[in-house]
Amino acid sequence: MHDLQDDPAPPRSPLPPRRGTRRAPRRRPSLRWAAAGVAAAAVLSAGAVAAMLTLGQDDGRPRTDPASGTATAPASPPAPGRSTGKNGTKTAARGPVVNGRRQPPRVTIPRSASGRYAVVPGTAVPKGTRGTLVRYTVEVERGLPIRPAEFAAEVQRVLNDPRSWGHGGTMRFERVSHGPVRFRVSLSSPALTDRMCAPLVTGGELSCRQGNRSVINALRYGEGAASYGRDLASYREYVINHEVGHALGHGHRQCPGKGRPAPVMVQQTKSLYGCAPNPWPFPKG
Repeated sequence: MHDLQDDPAPPRSPLPPRRGTRRAPRRRPSLRWAAAGVAAAAVLSAGAVAAMLTLGQDDGRPRTDPASGTATAPASPPAPGRSTGKNGTKTAARGPVVNGRRQPPRVTIPRSASGRYAVVPGTAVPKGTRGTLVRYTVEVERGLPIRPAEFAAEVQRVLNDPRSWGHGGTMRFERVSHGPVRFRVSLSSPALTDRMCAPLVTGGELSCRQGNRSVINALRYGEGAASYGRDLASYREYVINHEVGHALGHGHRQCPGKGRPAPVMVQQTKSLYGCAPNPWPFPKG
């Protein structure tokens, strides 16, 4: 279909010259004014081109540096849990200081992700040789905004802390990516947590142990729990120790008295039941 346009008006015929008179000669513009007009047009054109190069495009295509004439890619947003420094390098975002500890940044977790786990590759060997060697693996649901390697490193650090289940040299924990393991630590979206924990009712909020799998709800790991307030670092230690404690054969316990440290096997995500928060099986080390 053609665009509709108004029909152009017919050209007007020039008036014939009068008899007995001569038409005045047409004056040509001086070369000085013609040159000035060309220069002005050149300035306007250069300004328009410079403006176009400076503004760039809004469609995500590379922008051009008018000084060098080279294309530069648009700046990429920092990865989750990261901030961009003055020199453009990515650094770990810093959270507030709570209970004397610099907190990790909170992470917003979607209700669901891919629904499929990926084992974190590699191994992590504990220090020392005392105690029974316990092998385990870490798996993270694909699509979660948490770096698998960082989560695996945190699990390894927590389990081999002197205040954790290897207290007194009774056990030491080695993370592996294949072969027989005693338990699996599985970081899962709320939807996958509910599915893996069934018939237990986790309601998208809680974690669980099912078989030899310690299911860590990524919502809780990323955002913490009300019982721990702003102390996300301590809550992460608690939820790892609690769910691995189930895998090691420990059941739930009750608060021993108001104001006393809660045993790590108290369901502290739900409530402290009058106790003080405590993320460790052996808090005195």
